[in-house]
Amino acid sequence: MILTDTHAHLYAAEFDADRKAMIQRALHKHVSRFFLPNIDVHSIQPMLNLVWEFPEHCFPMMGLHPCSVDEHVEAHLFQIQKWFKKRTFYAVGEIGLDFYWSVEFKDQQLSAFKKQIQWAIQYNLPINIHSRNATQECIAVLQEMKHPKLRGIFHCFSGNADEAKAIVGLGFYLGIGGVLTFKNSGLDKAIEQIGLQHLVLETDAPYLAPVPYRGKRNESAYLLEIAQKLAELKHTTVEKVAAVTTDNSKVIFGV
Repeated sequence: MILTDTHAHLYAAEFDADRKAMIQRALHKHVSRFFLPNIDVHSIQPMLNLVWEFPEHCFPMMGLHPCSVDEHVEAHLFQIQKWFKKRTFYAVGEIGLDFYWSVEFKDQQLSAFKKQIQWAIQYNLPINIHSRNATQECIAVLQEMKHPKLRGIFHCFSGNADEAKAIVGLGFYLGIGGVLTFKNSGLDKAIEQIGLQHLVLETDAPYLAPVPYRGKRNESAYLLEIAQKLAELKHTTVEKVAAVTTDNSKVIFGV
């Protein structure tokens, strides 16, 4: 059985004390593929250091997180885009819109999102979308920029059933994480009519740990709890969930 964590910040400072042990725990729980989203210009080197240490297991993405968008957004994007000429990345991410904390840079977020979507089309890469308090806006941008090469994942999907159908209708996958295990999250109902062929698994480690670890530091080993919950909801086995979601990740990322 192979489980794939399609979104994990394993290079984050929260893992500095036990990163190797944390990865070994994940491998022991059948989680052997880790896709690492970039955040800003400062997270690039720590991310690539981890990729160099575990090249068979870690796969990097490159992008500017919407919460890292500020008045210097053009300078940040200039520095980030240069990396696509230096090495292989498996997605443009983590990109998107976040209107939860602030809408001060809303226009800049929209501009950065669209520019990075253009990169994805140019480089023929999938995108990894962060959407918080902005799912409808993200869907609208994708509809506006619809293109045969435009594809990817709505990371940490937590929308409703209509949004899930709209996203799948655009050819995108839903990233299912620890929220699925939260009581009364409503995510179980939102994906009730969505088949496994449209889903991938993720932790978003070190954030959003699933039950029974909720409130603690998340790590990739806990992906198994999410897979078990999804198997229960879909009336199938963990092995089937692992096989289908890993195959989906291979279709998306090409590896």
